[in-house]
Amino acid sequence: MRALVCASWRDFDALELKDIPPPPLRPGTVRIRVAAAGVSFAVQLVVAGRYQRKPPLPFVPGTEAVGTVIESAPDVADPPPPGTRVFAVLDWGAMAEEAVVDAIHVVPLPDGLPLEPAIALPISYPTAAAALLWRARLGRGEWVLVQGAAGGVGLAAVEVAKAVGARVIARCGAAKHHLPQSRGAEAVLDSALPFRQAVQEITGGEGVAVVVDTLGGAAFDEGLRCLGDGGVLLTLGFAAGAIPQLAVNLLLLKNIGVAGLNWGTYVGWSPGDNRHRHAPRVRALWDQLLHWWGEGAIRPEIHAAFPIERFREAMAEVRGRQAAGRVVLRP
Repeated sequence: MRALVCASWRDFDALELKDIPPPPLRPGTVRIRVAAAGVSFAVQLVVAGRYQRKPPLPFVPGTEAVGTVIESAPDVADPPPPGTRVFAVLDWGAMAEEAVVDAIHVVPLPDGLPLEPAIALPISYPTAAAALLWRARLGRGEWVLVQGAAGGVGLAAVEVAKAVGARVIARCGAAKHHLPQSRGAEAVLDSALPFRQAVQEITGGEGVAVVVDTLGGAAFDEGLRCLGDGGVLLTLGFAAGAIPQLAVNLLLLKNIGVAGLNWGTYVGWSPGDNRHRHAPRVRALWDQLLHWWGEGAIRPEIHAAFPIERFREAMAEVRGRQAAGRVVLRP
């Protein structure tokens, strides 16, 4: 089968497209024919050896896949029949014609929902949903400020917040204001401008209950000051490049909190690998997202799709921050 191979820690553009044997079917796993694999900033970190979890070299990168089931190991309970359309989250191995995935992380896609846009379901949408629902316990009518609201996780956060009846203030570049607006955001602010005063005016001086921060840097500091009494800032990433330093006295003075959400903890990427302990909760969240998608409350989208031999172009699209939706490779 054709696959991208990382033989040593390197830049994503230095990966090699090779013909390699298909991975063996292990106990408790499902083999899928990959229709599309997700391309993200995080993949760059993995192949460079800069992610917190390092696959054994050599390996095939990619943690998100959509495709169809080929076969299941004999010990898999209620295996999806061959040909079932699925999405899946992997430890690695998605950027290949075939992938072998832990059965608990293979999710059948209901009839009527398109296959390729489901690439956003393994990681992007559950990251946003778990942060808002599990960590912040977001409620109907509460105000949410979403930083980086046109990115994969940010736009998902806008949709999830609206799905639970919250009110959204979105921040993104001027060229992308239409994206959170199309998802129902009550206000959209330009990411090139200061925003604390605007947030206070929009919320009648109360501030927001939740800040979703995917950026870090200066946006984190100003976002923290947009929280109202008892509010929480959810830190989900550092796309702006700088990891902020927290002035803890501000938490005390304002009665606010900061919470992190690492989706990898729930799907087995953290030390201890507790994927089976978290599996029921993870599956319930995926079921909720599929329900919302079926109702039209969320709208996963593909920005661009590239054949696997054009993997450098695909990553360039992600690096350029022009994507309105997900970028995928088609093996």
